[in-house]
Amino acid sequence: MILSKLQLHLSKVFLMIFLRDRQSIFFSLFFPIIFMSVFGFVNNGQQEPLDIGVVNESDSVVAADFVQQLKDSLIFNVTVGTENRLRSELEEGDQSMVLVIPEIFNAANLDRQSVELRILVDAAQLSLVMPLLEQTLIEIEREFRDTEPMFSLAIEDVQARSQSYLDFLLPGLMAFTLMQLSIAGSGYNIIEFRRKGILKRLFVTPIRPNDFITAIVLARTTIVLTQLSVLIMFAILVLDVQIIGNFAAFYFVVILGTFIFLNLGFCLGSIAKTQQAGIMIGNIVIFPQIFLSGVFFPIESMPELVQPIAYVLPLSFVSTGMRDIANGGVSLLAILPSLIGIAVWLVVSYVLATRLFVWKEVAN
Repeated sequence: MILSKLQLHLSKVFLMIFLRDRQSIFFSLFFPIIFMSVFGFVNNGQQEPLDIGVVNESDSVVAADFVQQLKDSLIFNVTVGTENRLRSELEEGDQSMVLVIPEIFNAANLDRQSVELRILVDAAQLSLVMPLLEQTLIEIEREFRDTEPMFSLAIEDVQARSQSYLDFLLPGLMAFTLMQLSIAGSGYNIIEFRRKGILKRLFVTPIRPNDFITAIVLARTTIVLTQLSVLIMFAILVLDVQIIGNFAAFYFVVILGTFIFLNLGFCLGSIAKTQQAGIMIGNIVIFPQIFLSGVFFPIESMPELVQPIAYVLPLSFVSTGMRDIANGGVSLLAILPSLIGIAVWLVVSYVLATRLFVWKEVAN
């Protein structure tokens, strides 16, 4: 497709209009930067101690030493108490687990046999707390028995990439940003142009609807790519976020996502006749996707009832594809399910935009 001089001129005009709106620049660019900065400085990578309750039913010195060893561990925040009280705290979420030391926990029994420790824990927390507890117990056991371990470990240093929450957050936050910029750039602009009579004046000029729409798409795509590039540079250089995927593939998904939400913005601008109506319809489109599209936490962690809906939202396909490339370093072929979902939404949004956006009706 060859762009005409008229389309390029209109795109330049739309870019100038955006650059003159300093509030839009602030909220669309600096807010994500501030948001990432907050998570970057707060999430310093340190593991917070897990709250663990200990019920000591033994009066032996060994049991007391064992409890003291748990207290000295940096992994746990230990609370000693009765089983009933700690069980109640566990049910209320104030404890991660409760460890019950039996009465037979003493030196004589430990020399003859292994003593079973009872653990009260929510099954959903097992994968989180059990590896930490087992590691701590093994270390304590070796100190008590003062024996050499049964095996040794040959450690091979492999440079692996540890993912922080900010690494996970960045692709979703950028997908959310491109959705906002795209919908605002097409939908809200059409409403504003209609309110100011700009569309009505453009209708009597040689400008065709195709020129008008192409110019908005080109201008908004340029804005989205520029702002997301700034966000990426800030995240990498300042916040030390790691992006291991191919940038060409990443930007390819960004462009496809931009086209989807530009089309949805055209639908919004055609349906809404006033700014108030546009804001309400825009909230209906944007807000559910903020919380259901895996921007701030994985879709898998959501209630099973809403997961089928969350998986088919357009922002879910875009953010998942961007995250798989940025965090997983996968190719476009590996994110084929996301690309298929994006392609479906491209077709659906384009059909809706072309059906709803009628030049004469919009210009009235």
